[in-house]
Amino acid sequence: MPLFQKPPVTPEEIARCRPLDISPEEVLTLDERAWYERVYRGDGVPQLTVRAVVMGTVLGFFLSFTNVYIGLKTGWFLGVALTACILSFAIGGALQRVGLTKSGLTILENNCMQSTASSAGYATGNTVVSAIPAMLMLSVTSDRPGGTQLPWYVLGLWVFFLAALGVTLAIPMKRNMINRERLTFPSGTAAAVTLQGLYSRGAEALVKARVLFATAAFGALVPLLKDLNVRKVIDAAGKASKEPLLPGQSNVFDGLGRALPASWTERMLHAGGKTWNLSDYQIKLDHSAVLVFAGIIVGVRITAWMVVGGLVLATCIAPVAIEATWTNAAGRLVTAATRPATAWKEIGVWYGAPLLVASGLTGFALQWRTIARAFQGLRSGGGEGELTSSGVDPRDVEVPSSWFWGGTLFAGGGVIFVAARWFEVPPHLGALAVVMTFALGLVACRATGESDITPGGALGKIMQLTYGVLIPQSSTANLMTAGITSGSSLAAADLLNDLKSGYLLGANPRRQFLAQALGIVTGTVATVLCWYALVPDATALTGTAGHDPAFAAPGAQQWKAVAEVFKYGLANLHPMARHAIFVGGAAGVALALAEAWVPKSWKRFVPSATGLGLGMVLPFFYPLAMFAGAAFADVTRKVAPVWAERFLVPIAAGGIAGESIVGVLVAALNNFILV
Repeated sequence: MPLFQKPPVTPEEIARCRPLDISPEEVLTLDERAWYERVYRGDGVPQLTVRAVVMGTVLGFFLSFTNVYIGLKTGWFLGVALTACILSFAIGGALQRVGLTKSGLTILENNCMQSTASSAGYATGNTVVSAIPAMLMLSVTSDRPGGTQLPWYVLGLWVFFLAALGVTLAIPMKRNMINRERLTFPSGTAAAVTLQGLYSRGAEALVKARVLFATAAFGALVPLLKDLNVRKVIDAAGKASKEPLLPGQSNVFDGLGRALPASWTERMLHAGGKTWNLSDYQIKLDHSAVLVFAGIIVGVRITAWMVVGGLVLATCIAPVAIEATWTNAAGRLVTAATRPATAWKEIGVWYGAPLLVASGLTGFALQWRTIARAFQGLRSGGGEGELTSSGVDPRDVEVPSSWFWGGTLFAGGGVIFVAARWFEVPPHLGALAVVMTFALGLVACRATGESDITPGGALGKIMQLTYGVLIPQSSTANLMTAGITSGSSLAAADLLNDLKSGYLLGANPRRQFLAQALGIVTGTVATVLCWYALVPDATALTGTAGHDPAFAAPGAQQWKAVAEVFKYGLANLHPMARHAIFVGGAAGVALALAEAWVPKSWKRFVPSATGLGLGMVLPFFYPLAMFAGAAFADVTRKVAPVWAERFLVPIAAGGIAGESIVGVLVAALNNFILV
């Protein structure tokens, strides 16, 4: 099988590449044999072409920036397949109109394109928003406030091998989960429906593309105004420095604090014997549009509870923490929080992180049927072939098991080597982590297929708990073994989502697998560049005196908190932090059980554990901005549902992409040129 195919250039070839008459929804009802006979299009339709891979590579490179940027901001990692499909269709059509190509990308070329783009933009970056920033923050000392960064080649090898391992682990799961059990994989199904719609209603696709480009242009302006250091200022000591044209936040709520009844705010505004404003508690208006656009996607329920969690921290927890004194092991009198502005990372994280971890693990345990089905499905096999009436043998189409064994040896060996050489994980325990990752990744992929939720975070916590017992003295080993499972599980689930999209469109799974694998290289390069541009040292995550951190990294804050408990022990934490761990953990378990057991009609009244937990581990202006976007989307869906269905996703995707991509470039300019 040649690696690349030639794109269609003659009218006859183009006609042969028309979308299927059968809809993706109808394909969902067919068994495997019927799929080969009615849907599979063989190699007669170009799929893995050079132009499809180039398009996916370019789009995935920049979309990788968006995920690292938004992941460090909010802790979320967003799928990029739909955005890539819309952009590719519009760009391909434009190239054809100006005569640079004889035809636009076929629907199966676009499907391969989105596999490459998704692999580059989604499957490779998770570790730099979780384990890597957590490890960097743990390396901070009084002598090195910037911490110790990993060498670029170590980070590159780690990101590459984790993504390669995840893509490889998905191979034995594909035929059983997609062909035979026909799991939904909602994101993959949505991508197939979107592609079918693009090629049947081209004019509508171009309208969505224009909306996406317009909001991307708007989003691109934001970091130029509030982040780019172009304005020269002189401080009181006569020292010159550069600042952005606009501040990052506005203290517009301080007047509200003075207007509220004293009984409401007395303790907040005079905690610790000092006078504070609401802005000191991070109750501000943020000027970042990317958080508003992210709120559109996250939704009003989670963001509303994020606001509640942030308010509980500011009004109830932080004032107490500022006054809660304790003599630590070094004989120093310390408080649970030094000041209101840092309460979210000093005490809020000890409520929020256990809440998130406990709810995630409880929710995972409650999916025991899914776990059982995952291993039953693996035992049922899936490698046998049976010649269909169309003359196709599945063994000639499906990804062969030899690719799985070869890929596992290569990627798994690479993971074990890097973990042993740089992350304090002995080879035998690294091998155990790879084996556990396969088992846990199997569960993650089934959960994705059934619910569209990949429990990578919960699975990572299982690894942290395991290696906290096996190697309790090493926070590095604790974090990086968890990163193996989390990163590889997300990469495997991403591939299966893409293979589901291809299955519904009649694509060749081998060619799509190769497209996905090719995207890993691009994604690795983009992720490494983006990480060092955004986070030159730990102060970008921890902040400095008088300056908030550029990135709150809530996902990393959770991982860091778990690693610290195992490294230092509960006895070395402030008593209020110890109490917070048990309160947060109990609340997480209770909310997860309530979510699972209450009647469906009552679920909307159950507080969101994700929202409450994140609200406590983020500066308050983050949840507030995200809630504004979610509220806008919710109102729009009620007032103008047709318009909302057409444009909310392109608006959000464009705004996130525009601000994120330019934000990375601005950070690079600030850190390496405008210094």
